[in-house]
Amino acid sequence: MILSIIIVSFNARIDLERCLASLRAAPPQTPHEIVVVDNGSSDGSAASARRCAGVTVVERGDNAGFAKANNVGIRASRGELILLLNSDTIVPPGAIDHLVEILNARPDAAIAGPRLVDGQGRAELSFGRTLGPLNELRQKWRTGRPRVVEALTRRPHAPDWVSGACLLVRRADAEAVGLLDERYFMYIEDVDFGVAMRERGRAVIFTPEVEVVHLRGRSALAAPRATREAYRRSQVAYYEKRRPGWAWALKACLRLRGEWPVRGRR
Repeated sequence: MILSIIIVSFNARIDLERCLASLRAAPPQTPHEIVVVDNGSSDGSAASARRCAGVTVVERGDNAGFAKANNVGIRASRGELILLLNSDTIVPPGAIDHLVEILNARPDAAIAGPRLVDGQGRAELSFGRTLGPLNELRQKWRTGRPRVVEALTRRPHAPDWVSGACLLVRRADAEAVGLLDERYFMYIEDVDFGVAMRERGRAVIFTPEVEVVHLRGRSALAAPRATREAYRRSQVAYYEKRRPGWAWALKACLRLRGEWPVRGRR
């Protein structure tokens, strides 16, 4: 077994079915397994995935978050390479094989990420530098300018991180950093993961040669407040871990905006 495809799902049956259908319509030529980790869904996601031939389903009784569920999938899989893939993605024919080729051609690299686009082909800024006040402002400025995003995502980059929506990583590297940090329930776990690789002297690469459709925003639209709170908790956790000198300032700013503490956090 060379490649393990890990898909985490939480009440996203329609998206999950679409994602699995894209993999079934044009399966990677790379020998692979598909592991779906269901985070306690109530919409029949697990049963639907189980009906797909060649898919292993791991059911959790609760929603433990994105990082922890991915770690469960990684531990339940056997591939030398691991592809973390969001349930709200559609994978074009040949995309995974090409991404594998690109990572294999770079023995110095631990992680490779593709160009992500929405259903209309508009690019997503799916990579960046480690979080910090200036970097976050820069990322937000770029994200709000489609022409800038389009230009940036048309050339290769060596960023600190790439999006966990579609992230290919060597198992040896993932295990060397202790897998994904489970203090992040949702969001920023991919940033921390990439930064941990860079700290070990391993490269993270973004390639525009591979393109994957990411129908992002569905869960955020369904529960915008919970999504916003999850991001803030992860943002503060990241600053406390990697930018402790700035953590107090971030929390002070969020308190002024009425965004901290959230749900009992201090």
